[in-house]
Amino acid sequence: MHRRLIAPGALAASLLLAIPASAAGYSPGAPGIGDPYYPAYGNGGYDVSHYDLRLQYQPETDKLEGTATLLARTTQDLSRFDLDFLLDVSEVRINGTKASFTTSGEHELEITPKNPLPKGTAVTVVVRYSGVPSTKKAYGFTSWHRTPDGGVGANEPEAAWWWFPSNDHPLDKATYDVSVAVPDGSQAISNGTLQSVSSRAGWTRYSWRSNKPQATYLATLAVGKFDLTTGTSESGIPIVNAYSKDLGDNYGAARASIERTGEVADWLSEYFGRYPFNALGGYVPNTTTGYALETQTRPFYSPRQFASGTNVSVVVHELAHQWYGDSVSVTGWKDIWINEGFARYAQWLWSEHEGEGTAQEIADYVYASRAADDPFWTVEPGDPGPENQFHIAVYDRGALALQALRNEIGDEAFFAILKGWPKKYSYGNATVGDFVKYAEEVSGRPLASLFDTWLYQASKPGAPAARAVSIAAGAQGELVRPKSWKKIAATNSVHER
Repeated sequence: MHRRLIAPGALAASLLLAIPASAAGYSPGAPGIGDPYYPAYGNGGYDVSHYDLRLQYQPETDKLEGTATLLARTTQDLSRFDLDFLLDVSEVRINGTKASFTTSGEHELEITPKNPLPKGTAVTVVVRYSGVPSTKKAYGFTSWHRTPDGGVGANEPEAAWWWFPSNDHPLDKATYDVSVAVPDGSQAISNGTLQSVSSRAGWTRYSWRSNKPQATYLATLAVGKFDLTTGTSESGIPIVNAYSKDLGDNYGAARASIERTGEVADWLSEYFGRYPFNALGGYVPNTTTGYALETQTRPFYSPRQFASGTNVSVVVHELAHQWYGDSVSVTGWKDIWINEGFARYAQWLWSEHEGEGTAQEIADYVYASRAADDPFWTVEPGDPGPENQFHIAVYDRGALALQALRNEIGDEAFFAILKGWPKKYSYGNATVGDFVKYAEEVSGRPLASLFDTWLYQASKPGAPAARAVSIAAGAQGELVRPKSWKKIAATNSVHER
């Protein structure tokens, strides 16, 4: 959560600003927030509380232009700071005054205010910019996806650089207003609730609002020609879904899956507690990507997710992230198990709900179907490394750890943990270590050894360890594949990059 912005007194501010930066010990904010997986991601020296993005996008040319206004507070005596961004900047203002700027590295926009900024200062940063997102690359890739009728910003762990300047790391969450003008006949889809739609001189402006803290990679923008459906879940949450008009044969399966969003979210709330946001939905643009993404309140789905028919399991996965990943976000990207292990386990619970295989049966199948020398077991879900952040082991072995926990402490304590955790850390950040500690507090059991076995050992847990938590220890008779396995496996490309 972010502290309320309180401006320092005028006299105190003037005295502080009169002190030369060198004499007062002012220094530049770090070009990274301190995540060892991605040292250049995010920035130091400030904390953002709100992004206001007022944009205009032309689908024919992929031209994006606009103004980003960031409300922030300095966390150190600051002489200079960075934003993560790739488009072309024409002007930067700090508290109304023009600031100098330059670029460095793969995605750094370096900003030097006219006067240094004391620690604790409320700062308004205005950035005017334009560019063609699809022409920009960092580290050899792009997170902006061109479509036949527009473009989409959606990726993990980075997507913001291609459409708005930001402090791009989950540690700095903020609220958002996203207002986008597009040619009449096109629509702009983003997170949260649609505040207004207005038309003028051939352009239509869509204004969206996310009123709960949101990580930068969970912010999304999609422009194209969509069929929109609206409704309300049984629990009263408004729903907006969007389907590209040119999905072809995938259109029916996509709609048949995503129109169940309200039903699935209400079902998940039985396990995870009250839905944490005031909007629901999903969107399917005509991209060539293969993955889905838990963009906050309105997940992104690629058409390929529905190439073999309906896929409610992927909807379960992305909606589970609204609790595990969105409301409670990682402290560092090494904590990715908190996102993916739980979203995968939600699919196992959905299989139970649908009568297509219990979580226990799926766990037994996963364990027994992977030989001890399978590289799958060399990935440690509790700290997989950046190269394995989205490895299938983080999902399946990560879910195995949860089934092991369930069997160790019993259903009552286990489901109390699943529901209590998102409430304890709602709208904030947490680590794997925080979860282990919380599980021990709720269950009253020492669990360090169990989590070490299933999350931090680069080998398959042996038969004694597996039997101890009632997971199949090997080939004991015929290996039976749960009925739901094909549907679950169809989502294995959920986060492939």
